Amino acid sequence: MIDYNKYTLDNGLTLLVAEDRSTPLVSVNTLYNVGARDENPSRTGFAHLFEHLMFGGTRNVPDYDRVVTEAGGESNANTNNDFTQYYLTVPAQYLETALWLESDRMRQLDFSPRSLAVQQSVVTEEYNYRYINQPYGDVWLLLRPLCYKVHPYRWCTIGADIRHVKEASLDDVEHFFYRYYRPDNAIVAVVGNVRCDDVVRMVERLYGDIPPGNVIHEPLPAEPLQTSPRILSVDRQVPSNALYMAYHMCDRLDGDFAATDLISDILSNGRSARLYNELVKRNPLFSELDAFITGDRDPGLFVVSGKLNDGVSFDEAQQAVESQLKAVAVDNIDETELEKVKNKYENTFVFSQYKALDCAMSLCYYEWLGHIEWVNNEPQDYRRVKVDDIRRVASGLFRDEQLSMLRYRKEC
Repeated sequence: MIDYNKYTLDNGLTLLVAEDRSTPLVSVNTLYNVGARDENPSRTGFAHLFEHLMFGGTRNVPDYDRVVTEAGGESNANTNNDFTQYYLTVPAQYLETALWLESDRMRQLDFSPRSLAVQQSVVTEEYNYRYINQPYGDVWLLLRPLCYKVHPYRWCTIGADIRHVKEASLDDVEHFFYRYYRPDNAIVAVVGNVRCDDVVRMVERLYGDIPPGNVIHEPLPAEPLQTSPRILSVDRQVPSNALYMAYHMCDRLDGDFAATDLISDILSNGRSARLYNELVKRNPLFSELDAFITGDRDPGLFVVSGKLNDGVSFDEAQQAVESQLKAVAVDNIDETELEKVKNKYENTFVFSQYKALDCAMSLCYYEWLGHIEWVNNEPQDYRRVKVDDIRRVASGLFRDEQLSMLRYRKEC
C-alpha cells in the first residue's frame, strides 16, 4: 500500500509524494507524456534520441552524470512507444540536488551542434548493435509494421528509419523539446525518506517558474480491423528457426485487459504453464517458448515467440501453438490454475513496489494512465476475473484473421 499525496503546480506540473522512513534514500522519477507514438512519421526516433540528449548537459550543469555520482546516486532513463521517464536515486540529504538537476534540464538543454552530433552517433551505434548485429535483433523492426499499418505503433522507439535520427537538425530537436518537455506534460514522483511539505516547497521553488507548453496531443489514427492473416518469412544468420505470432488485443484501459494478461500467464508464466509443459517438455517442438502482452495504452499485441528445435517445420510449430491457444477458449480452465496465476500476478505487483524507485515509477505510471488509485487496488481487478471471462476473451483474441506471423528462418 502506497500512501501518497498529489499536487498540481500553477504551470500544470503534477507532483506525487510518498514518505518512506524505512530507507535512507530518495528517488525522483519524471515521466513525460511523449513516446514514439507522438512522432511525425517522417521524423521518427526523436523520443529515444531525447533520452540521450537529456544527459548531454545544460548551461548550468555541463556534466549531469558527474553531479549525480558526486552525490552518491545513480540515474537512468527509458523510452517506450507511449512515454519517456527519467529517474535517479540519491541519499535523502541530496533531494534538493536531485530536484535541481531535473528542473534544470526541464527548463532548457544546452543545444549545440556538437552535443547533437555526439548523441546521433550514440543512437546510431545502439541501432547497429542491438537491432542489426544481434541474432534476432531486427524482429520488432519487422513485426511492428507487419501488425500495424496506420497507427504509430508500427515503428520501434529507435525509429522507422535510422536516417531520421542521423539527419535531425538542431531546429528539429529544439522544436520537439519545447513541444513535449514542458511541466504541463510531466509527472514528477518523489518517494523516500522525506517530508512531504519540504518536497512541495522545493518543487514550487525549482519548477514553479518554468513556463507551460500548453501541450496538445493530436488524435492518433485508429488501426483498422485486421481481416486476414499476415505472414512474413525472412532468412537470417541465427542459431535456429524462430516463430513469432502476434494477435491484436485490447488497450490498457479496457475492462478485459486483466483477463488478457492472465491468459498470457496461464500459457507462459513458469515451467508449470501450458506452453512449456506441452510444447517444450512433453512434445519438444520448441527449445523455448513464451507468451506476453505489450500492454500499450492503445490496442496492443498478444505475442507468442519461440525457437524451434531442429527438424520441426514452421507449419507443425504453428499448428501446435494454435492448438494450445484455442484450447484456452474451449476447454474448462481449472479454478486452481486461474487462482495460481492470480497469486503470481499479485506477488509480482507487491514486490514491484518494494523499493522507493519502484514506488515512484508506479505512481507516475498510474497517474499517466489516469487512474492513480490503481497503484494500490489494481490487483482487485485481477481477482474479479472468472473462468468464463478467460474463455470469452480467449475466444475473441485468438482468431485466425487477427494473426500476424513472422517466420525467422536460419540461413543454410
